[in-house]
Amino acid sequence: MSADGGEAVEMRTALLRLRRGTGLPIAFGGLLEGQRRLRIGELSGARTPALHGLAVSSGNGLGGKALALSRPCAVTDYSVSRHISHEYDAAVEAEGLRSVLAVPVVVRRRVRGVVYGALRAAQPLGDRVLSTAVAAARDVEQALVVRDEVRALLAAVREPVAGPGAWEQVREAHGALRALAPRIADPGLRAEILSVCGTLASATTLPAHDRERPACLAPREVDVLACVAAGATNAVAAQRLGLRPETVKGYLRSAMRKLGAHTRLEAVVAARRAGVLP
Repeated sequence: MSADGGEAVEMRTALLRLRRGTGLPIAFGGLLEGQRRLRIGELSGARTPALHGLAVSSGNGLGGKALALSRPCAVTDYSVSRHISHEYDAAVEAEGLRSVLAVPVVVRRRVRGVVYGALRAAQPLGDRVLSTAVAAARDVEQALVVRDEVRALLAAVREPVAGPGAWEQVREAHGALRALAPRIADPGLRAEILSVCGTLASATTLPAHDRERPACLAPREVDVLACVAAGATNAVAAQRLGLRPETVKGYLRSAMRKLGAHTRLEAVVAARRAGVLP
């Protein structure tokens, strides 16, 4: 699978974080195309275009070794290392790289890409550099997990839903998508998520004469109400939304005030009548 625009944003952010955290002059990376080959699509600090678009096969070079072994690999002097194969020496030499490390991006036990960092001098890369590179790879992993969850939910809500539990499935999907949306860096995908959430919320079963005028709730107030509607406590809602429990309480109080509700249940009912929640 090649990187789409959003995945490229996540990789680019991780590479910048890697360079800032280590002082490495260059970081680069890419995601898999198919099962056994990745393409380097993002570079930070490159002096030449030599590495851009380079296709790395599993087992070949340093990145291919990390891909095949599913673990971090490093060399102190790339061009003379006897621990890797040398299919990509020309590109590495053109960029002037010597010490290089490669960390696989692993999602659900499957390698999805590789994050690289390098020096233009033959000197050891210490533990701090390695741990920072591993953290950068983990950032990409978490972003891919979230995107996978979003894609699965979007696919599910676009399918016709029927049966006695259908409406609850819609509500659960709506709450999950609202919780995931703020964690998406890609503005296009985030807008798509919120559009789908709006469609789900407006698909109320209430007859038109029973619907109330929509309340002017802030996006985070809607996020909190969606969690509450799914039965989440303030602590659970905070964990899902990446907020502090006190912040969740504040959003909930504000939403209740705007909806004229005195309890959590009243707030959820009022939000559904206003077409804010499904």
